[in-house]
Amino acid sequence: MIDSLSIRNVVLIDKLDLTFEKGLGVFTGETGAGKSILLDSLSLLLGARADSSLVRYGENQLSVAAEFSAVAPEVISFLSEQGIECEDGNILIRRVVTKEGKSKSFINDQNVSVSFLKTIGENLVEIHGQFSTHSLLNPSTHLFVLDTFGKLTAETTKTKELWHQYQKAIKETKSARERIENALKQKEYLEQSLEDLENLNPLVAEEESLVQKRTNLMNSEKILSSTGVAYQLLSDEQNGIERQLAIATRHLEKASQYDEKSFTEIIEILDQTQNLLSEAEYRLEQITENFGDTSELPIIDDRLFALRAAARRHQTTIDDLPNLIQRLKQDLLNIDKADDTLKEFEAHEQALLKEFICQAEKLSEKRKKAADQLDAKVKTELPDLKLGKAVFKTIVEKKELSEATETGLDTVTFTVSTNTGTPLAPLNKIASGGELSRFMLALKVNLAKQSALPTIVFDEIDSGVGGSTADAIGSRLNKLAADCQVIAVTHAPQVASYGLQHWTVSKSEKNGKIITSVQKLNSEERLKEIARMLSGDKITQTGLDMAKELLFKQTTLL
Repeated sequence: MIDSLSIRNVVLIDKLDLTFEKGLGVFTGETGAGKSILLDSLSLLLGARADSSLVRYGENQLSVAAEFSAVAPEVISFLSEQGIECEDGNILIRRVVTKEGKSKSFINDQNVSVSFLKTIGENLVEIHGQFSTHSLLNPSTHLFVLDTFGKLTAETTKTKELWHQYQKAIKETKSARERIENALKQKEYLEQSLEDLENLNPLVAEEESLVQKRTNLMNSEKILSSTGVAYQLLSDEQNGIERQLAIATRHLEKASQYDEKSFTEIIEILDQTQNLLSEAEYRLEQITENFGDTSELPIIDDRLFALRAAARRHQTTIDDLPNLIQRLKQDLLNIDKADDTLKEFEAHEQALLKEFICQAEKLSEKRKKAADQLDAKVKTELPDLKLGKAVFKTIVEKKELSEATETGLDTVTFTVSTNTGTPLAPLNKIASGGELSRFMLALKVNLAKQSALPTIVFDEIDSGVGGSTADAIGSRLNKLAADCQVIAVTHAPQVASYGLQHWTVSKSEKNGKIITSVQKLNSEERLKEIARMLSGDKITQTGLDMAKELLFKQTTLL
């Protein structure tokens, strides 16, 4: 539950510190006094989107902080897993928003993300605002409300997952069918392309080899001129290097007869040199023979032209042509197996559809049980809300398979009958605002009780009602507050009279600025506030007498 709330620089509030207790607490005040600012501040603290327009004019930032006690063990455990320690089951949440719109969030003084804050906030406080009342009027929300009441999160999650898997399978089957159809249309082309490429027989790295060979042949005259001179110098029997080395070796061999140790190593070096020169001479001879025939140039040019033409035709590179042959073979093999492949996709799709339908039908049965439970619980609320003859009925209808969605095969509609003998009609068709408010309260009370949250906030749940109806709403909120902390923003004096704590919200001018202030009322102040709510700005004796009677009656009931 909320122990305290501190607000700084939020719109018209400069500084506000409130403490809360168990039971029902009520906020009252004239329209426009700033009651909505309190709820905006609380929503911001619990992870709502940061809005720089909430920063009080002239200030750099706003801050909202609250202390929570008796936090659920699972929340404490979750925080501990994230490295946030909590003493005695209490936590402190703080949120700061700058005028530039930047936001920082803290739990027990540790910085956390907004998404993390929102996750924790959803387990601390539930706010039923006027917007949520309007959303309950929209039949499209009824399915979600029923699932929430029935605690069907696991079932709805599985149904959603199966639906998306099924939708993915449909797309995959369609894509496979289109690929196969296109492949069948192109089969003749693929076969001809494969035949042409196999006849061409491209080799890996063939282009580079052919280009190098072509370059060499085109420069053969220059190459042969140089290699010819080199070969002549090496092979000349009269004056060639090899002959000169042989003569030098013979002379050194003669000298070695007189000093073998000095010349043996030199003679070996000359012998090795002669062997290397012989090898060089042989290789030059081979190169000269290879470069001697330029008649191969047209053959190389034709080959390069054919390879490049094939690469352009298939929008690839020459080096990739060998891989293309393998891909074409695989494509043709896939075409031959097309029927089997398509049957596999279709079988997978049908299996997922069958699994989805089975899961959706299980979910539908649980929704029907949850609907009966919700109807029974709402029914028990209606007499206390002066709707003893009314009927509330949750209709769960099965849709056609073609209308299925990720939520399953059901549509859910909340229907009511306000008087005996009148037919059931959708909740949003109720004409009376007072009746609508009471049905909404009956629903919200049960949804709130199902959520088992320690604090529940109601924003003007009594809107549009008065008299005994407002009194019935106050009585029900008071009963709900026996199980949890309830905070209500109200315009009805009957509802306000049930509060164990009562605050009034007002506006005033201070130092040339309008500020919103909140005052906790004592018994005398509370009497005057309820009298004001009954008689208007000018408190009359009649209003005071009625307020006394109202408070006395509620005190005896409490």
